[in-house]
Amino acid sequence: MEDQRERKPRILCLHGFRTSGQILKQLVLRWPESVTQKLDLVFLDAQFPAQGTSSVEGIFDPPYYEWFQANEDFSQYTNFEECLTYIEDFMLNNGPFDGILGFSQGAILAAAIPGMQTQGVALGKVNKIKFVIVISGAKFGGNKFGMPKLACNTFSKPIDCPSLHLIGEKDFMQSENIALLEAFENPVVIHHPGGHTVPRLVDESLEIMVNFIDTIQRTI
Repeated sequence: MEDQRERKPRILCLHGFRTSGQILKQLVLRWPESVTQKLDLVFLDAQFPAQGTSSVEGIFDPPYYEWFQANEDFSQYTNFEECLTYIEDFMLNNGPFDGILGFSQGAILAAAIPGMQTQGVALGKVNKIKFVIVISGAKFGGNKFGMPKLACNTFSKPIDCPSLHLIGEKDFMQSENIALLEAFENPVVIHHPGGHTVPRLVDESLEIMVNFIDTIQRTI
């Protein structure tokens, strides 16, 4: 029988806008085996086919998907509730999951889910998320993004959920990444020199990631 302390954290991975689970998988699996072998990673495609051009066209193969839609100034959202129901159904059928990893649009979702669970407005049928890994994320209600109705109380108080935030020095959303840190009680941060991407993990960033996973391992 598998030792409970050695069980790998099972993580639902949410890709970026107009990309796919397969694309995020290729990026995350560039991480060293000292990280990936400690985790049970599950990559999900969003429910909605991309409704426009993908920024990764010509770099990664289609199909491309998006989790929800927004108007030009991100003040109105479409299909946000449907997106959360879709994620919850997948978690019910393929879980239980310990944590959520997200990149870009997926990271905005990952960051909001623990607060929405605590508020009792979303993902109420699944286990409480024990941690999040947020790569190039942002905060609903921050400077750039308005607040979907369902998430209006998500960040009303600091979120008591272990969180690891990967922030790129050249990321066009860097200020949004940093604003999000204030929403969590004890955020752990990896700063990397890159842009809006899933960074490779080397040296100090690798050490921070391994330490975070080891800490999580003791709590699941």
